[in-house]
Amino acid sequence: MANANKRYYWIQLAQDFFKSKEMKLLRKIAGGDTHTIIYLKMMLLSLEDNGILFFDGVADNLAEEIALVIDEDVENVKITLVFLQSKKLLSKISDREYFLEQVPEMVGSETASARRVRKHRENQKVLQSNSNETNGNGEKEQEIDIDINLSSSSCINNSDYSIKQLFKDFEAGFGRLLSPFEIEDIQKFATEEGLSPELIREALKEGVFRNKPVWNYIKAILRNWKNDKLLTVELVRARQQEQELPKNVDVSPEFLEAMNLWKD
Repeated sequence: MANANKRYYWIQLAQDFFKSKEMKLLRKIAGGDTHTIIYLKMMLLSLEDNGILFFDGVADNLAEEIALVIDEDVENVKITLVFLQSKKLLSKISDREYFLEQVPEMVGSETASARRVRKHRENQKVLQSNSNETNGNGEKEQEIDIDINLSSSSCINNSDYSIKQLFKDFEAGFGRLLSPFEIEDIQKFATEEGLSPELIREALKEGVFRNKPVWNYIKAILRNWKNDKLLTVELVRARQQEQELPKNVDVSPEFLEAMNLWKD
């Protein structure tokens, strides 16, 4: 069962990836080829989290921790991080989360079960087996997918704001259709993580407001809220209002007395 739930990830580089201005500049700096390899390794490191790099505090800083994981020189990693931040290819979400901007559009993934189905279909085409058998496999797969979707939705149908409406809002915010991976991940946050569709939509609004309409960025927002026990829209907005209020300033009794002189 564990193998069936295993997910495989890969990077799909665009044909002109190394022809982009950013990559050309990266390769032109001293040790540029090394920094390019470090960037690719960082992408691979962030694949399962769709572009997010986590600083766990094992080392003194992010560069040291990444260097430890990918077996590269710390100074070279530092230079790579500085370059990526200067070109807006790396952004800071929080003190412990950093986002590689290009990764979400490059990630490919599939579950082990989906992989088996795909390979089965490929073998069937090669062997030209009869169509009835192939259709039977297709019907079984569709039936499983429907069962999963219905069971996921049933857990959150108590809300006035449905998961289907949430998907529509995401597609409107992203300006495109959601990928199967994103749909599955959003459902997990609503079911396994126990977060309401309304709270997920609030994180979507936050991401769009910050000009980061990317699921993994929104997912990081949700994780931060969950860690801070902000599990309702009301709690999130209350925290935001607190942060917007000016800090209390200590004033002397003499100042207060002087101000009282101007009262009617």
